[in-house]
Amino acid sequence: MNLRHIAGIAAIAGVALTGAVVAQSNSGKVAEASFADDGAVMAPTDYRRWVFIGAPLTPNALNDGQASFPEFHNVYVEPSAFDHFAETGEWADGTQIAKELVMLREGSDCTEADGACFEVSGNGYFQGEFVGLELTIKDTGRFSDEPGGWVYYSFGHSGEPYAETAQAFPAESCNSCHESNADTDFVFTQFYPVLRAVQGN
Repeated sequence: MNLRHIAGIAAIAGVALTGAVVAQSNSGKVAEASFADDGAVMAPTDYRRWVFIGAPLTPNALNDGQASFPEFHNVYVEPSAFDHFAETGEWADGTQIAKELVMLREGSDCTEADGACFEVSGNGYFQGEFVGLELTIKDTGRFSDEPGGWVYYSFGHSGEPYAETAQAFPAESCNSCHESNADTDFVFTQFYPVLRAVQGN
């Protein structure tokens, strides 16, 4: 067998292998979180590159100074989970949804009474510093005892750097509220027009 034949076979094998890799990457499997030996979840490192779906805000100024969640919630969905939701209207096992907490910006141009600041665009609420990171995961196999297979984690609420791992909150801390009030499988799709626009399309 001459070198030309060997090169041709190698090229064909390379194409076949590449095709197998592409087929695997396009198989629709949702990328899953990583877990430590003790069951703690590893903090995602690239969540700011995930699909950004919105940033709800319930400021203290509009809640008698006692808002349960006074920060901006920058919410990101892992891309393969987002694609699955867009195609089927359902959240797949392995779905990861990250929520980064961001304080309202403070400064001399902001009023203490309502927390609003004046900028060139007008009076409003603007983002300040990162203060926390949370992660929601659906896995009906790993978390078969949890309502809907959903679990909720926090990597800290005091700014960066965040913790590298986290243990799940007790079910009663989060699941019951999501189960009672969220529109779609424990997820508050009613607050995110990006999700409503793509759901099952």
